[in-house]
Amino acid sequence: MPISAAAILVTKLAASVLADRLLGEARRFHPLVGFGHWAAAIEAVVRRHVGAQRAAGALAWALAVLPWVGLALWLRTVHPWAHWPVDIALLYFALGGRSLAEHAEAIAAPLEAGDLAQARSRVGWIVSRDTAALDATGVAAAGTESVLENGNDAVFGALFWFIVGGGAGALLFRLANTLDASWGYRTPRYLRFGWAAARIDDLLNLLPARLTALTYALLGRTRRALACWRSQAAAWDSPNAGPVMAAGAGALGVALGGPAIYHGRLEQRPPLGEGRAADAASIRAALGLVRHGVLLWLALAALVALVAVALPLLTGATGHA
Repeated sequence: MPISAAAILVTKLAASVLADRLLGEARRFHPLVGFGHWAAAIEAVVRRHVGAQRAAGALAWALAVLPWVGLALWLRTVHPWAHWPVDIALLYFALGGRSLAEHAEAIAAPLEAGDLAQARSRVGWIVSRDTAALDATGVAAAGTESVLENGNDAVFGALFWFIVGGGAGALLFRLANTLDASWGYRTPRYLRFGWAAARIDDLLNLLPARLTALTYALLGRTRRALACWRSQAAAWDSPNAGPVMAAGAGALGVALGGPAIYHGRLEQRPPLGEGRAADAASIRAALGLVRHGVLLWLALAALVALVAVALPLLTGATGHA
């Protein structure tokens, strides 16, 4: 990697992470809200004229996502310096670190204060399971699982695809993840139509999820995290959420998984991690893994950039001597 490219990459990463930390997600006119309306319109048109089979869903996915990725690639070319604001803005848009922290604290604080009704209400904002009958441990477990999983979906996955493909890569990942959250359910409506959205999201998450799991393991109880990843992840329905949550739960020393109600149906989920029962502290500890993981990734990126700068200088000096 050229010296300038390495330094530029690290600078863009740091600027976008800082923007997310300071500004958070847009409170009004959020781009993903507009994208949701766009995707809903695409779905309606494709269902009406093409159908609801897998091929129709794949066409809808392409029509919903690819024009915006193409626009992002084009915007980077309109001026020699355009890649700076375009990439930083797109990665900032793709990141959801501060939003994740705000949602996590909105669950942990009332749970810690004994306000179970409020904690149930807030955890229902970020999980798809039914929360009305959850006890305090169930709320804490749901919140902890969500923070661990969304650490990949809202943070590390976006960072990975930015490193691979710049702002367009981060945008592709975020839009694909959004469509998976909208169309990827195994319900009668989306079982076939949402197949492509679910599989594409699985593919895009294949490497980021495992790097996220490794990050959690390195920052927590490493041996236990790796053991839980190895023994528990394969039993989970999602090929990517399994490693992330098993390693994360093991790193925290907390027991997650178990029965949960989705769309009125009880599901017996495999265990995740081992150790104490979840509580408000485990939600905050999971958020700590995400935050420290971001710092670790930035430090590694800076180290790579430093090596990219120093190596040619050292090689040149040796050759000159």
